[in-house]
Amino acid sequence: MNRSEKYKQIVFCDFDGTITAEETFSGMLEEFATQSYESAARLVGGGRITLKEGVRRLVESIPSEHYPQVIDYIRGKRLRDGFAELLDFLYSHRIPFVVISGGLLDSVTTRLRDFAGRIHAMHAPTVKTDSPTLKLHSQWEGETETVAKADVMAEYRYEQAVAIGDGITDLNMAMAADIVFARGYLADYMKSKGRKYIGWNDFFDVINHLSKRWQAR
Repeated sequence: MNRSEKYKQIVFCDFDGTITAEETFSGMLEEFATQSYESAARLVGGGRITLKEGVRRLVESIPSEHYPQVIDYIRGKRLRDGFAELLDFLYSHRIPFVVISGGLLDSVTTRLRDFAGRIHAMHAPTVKTDSPTLKLHSQWEGETETVAKADVMAEYRYEQAVAIGDGITDLNMAMAADIVFARGYLADYMKSKGRKYIGWNDFFDVINHLSKRWQAR
């Protein structure tokens, strides 16, 4: 990452349920965590523990010997339509595309390996496998978030930020962005806050909106 360069526009994008067509991180946790996913979800939903605490509890219950299978879980998971085309569109306009995920970095980089040349950076937690169970580490850990996405955004210099997301982990990223593409939970949240957002189904919707917006400038 070039900290000195300032971008006219930059795009920050969630991974699970946004780039992927399904919530791959929660699916992985349900399959491999030895702690109960449903129990952790109820505790988070009831406000008894933070989302960060819930994620850490589940990830760190996974035996380290199962980590190769954890990474294999992501292979072949379908990406949302138009993703490759969005990357090409942004690359042709020299607009950096940055992935910010609360999932595992190895999972993100494994699934997006074929697109690495079009992605400016990928930010996500890492794990250590030198103990019986996985140990989670996040460079951008917040008070309640495994990855404080707005803090990652602040590492970059730009005039206009675009955020693309769908879930609870994208709330602060969306609030810090100038243009927000929201679906699912994130769209409901933006509506409840009276904040403007653009609904979308696939990345072709994102391309169409951005091309019209930026051509009009």
